[in-house]
Amino acid sequence: MAPKAQKRKPTTKKTNKMEEEIMSEPRHNMVAYLDPEGKLDAYKEITQWLRESRINKAITLSTPVYKPLIKEIWNSANVIKVDGKELIQGQVNKLNVDVSPDILNSVLELQDDGNAPDSIPIMCTRGCLLRMKCTGDIFAGQINKAKLPLQYKFLLHVLIQCLSESRAGYDMAGMISLV
Repeated sequence: MAPKAQKRKPTTKKTNKMEEEIMSEPRHNMVAYLDPEGKLDAYKEITQWLRESRINKAITLSTPVYKPLIKEIWNSANVIKVDGKELIQGQVNKLNVDVSPDILNSVLELQDDGNAPDSIPIMCTRGCLLRMKCTGDIFAGQINKAKLPLQYKFLLHVLIQCLSESRAGYDMAGMISLV
């Protein structure tokens, strides 16, 4: 049996760009293309639903996020409680930065209810996967998008690429249950 070919990360072209310029290129700050002209018939319903959803601004807002600033805030981050609510406090360019669910809700215009659940029980997640006609193993720890119908593949792709902190080929069931 022949050995499997090793997968390599794609090499990036070396240029004289500063790290801030590289980290603001589109491949690092994904936004959803929601087909405003409605030309993609297979995605028409799901793109319209996403345009009308509360997460529209979060998935379509193009804001450069620079890796050095992310590192800086996490290197100085502390979790503190203010009025019984937890928030992350850190520093960026020697300025104090506070991040809380309320601030994110306001900036991204999510219209979240503070008393709404922040996760979905695994049995409900599995039920949703069945209703979406998932052909994969719904009891596995990982869900493969390829086992979902086209519209739901697109939905999960948008959520993962636009809202998660990393790029991965597999979607953890726990991540899906948070959505």
